[in-house]
Amino acid sequence: MAGASGSQSHQGSSRPDEEGSSTWGAPAGAQASLPDALRVKVAGLVLLLLLKYRTKQPTTWAEMLAAVSQDDQDSFPVIFRRACEYLQLVFGVDVKEVDPRERSYVLVSILGLSCDGTPSGRDGMPKTSLLVLVLWVILLEDDRAPEEAVWEALGVMGVYAGREHVFYGEPRELLTEVWVQEGYLEYRQVPGSEPTRYEFLWGPRAHAESSGVQVLQHILAVNSRQPGSPCLSEEAVSHEEERA
Repeated sequence: MAGASGSQSHQGSSRPDEEGSSTWGAPAGAQASLPDALRVKVAGLVLLLLLKYRTKQPTTWAEMLAAVSQDDQDSFPVIFRRACEYLQLVFGVDVKEVDPRERSYVLVSILGLSCDGTPSGRDGMPKTSLLVLVLWVILLEDDRAPEEAVWEALGVMGVYAGREHVFYGEPRELLTEVWVQEGYLEYRQVPGSEPTRYEFLWGPRAHAESSGVQVLQHILAVNSRQPGSPCLSEEAVSHEEERA
């Protein structure tokens, strides 16, 4: 899992400049700096925490340590930190401590968004981070993002319309059907466009559960940790706060 998202962006690349483009949110540089043995343990902990998220079960420091290895007590804080970064950046899942004395944790979606992008009755990975990126692109495009601008942004992270992604599945269905039905996005024809063009807007549920300021602050935090992440300045956040 630790290397899956990076390899996904290389599969089927049609242009040389697509090769080597990193998946936004996948902390490839951070993972590469770890010894192989620790990278495997980070991946194992990510899998455990994803299972806890899907089953809505809490976990504890002791349970996580036992799942990785009791022999790794000294290195476990690093393993835990990297796993938490990966969950947040790739899947949009935060690990929150709820009881410092018991060192127990719960997993929640970032920014208070209640979606995980998985249609009812279908298993899959959480996809909140992808939704946050789409919402961010819409903000950059003055609240109405042309469809081509959205797919251009997603292409940077190896997500292409009509191409199955290892984590996010088929993204066109996700953006134009699933999240539209759930109220997170609006997908509509641009009035008077010839030939016909489409655009994305925030849906009512996205407005109810989050805000432009929260989305921009999250992207800024990601940008500060990931050198290859989309550029965003604190001035952009201030501008959005003024608009709000």
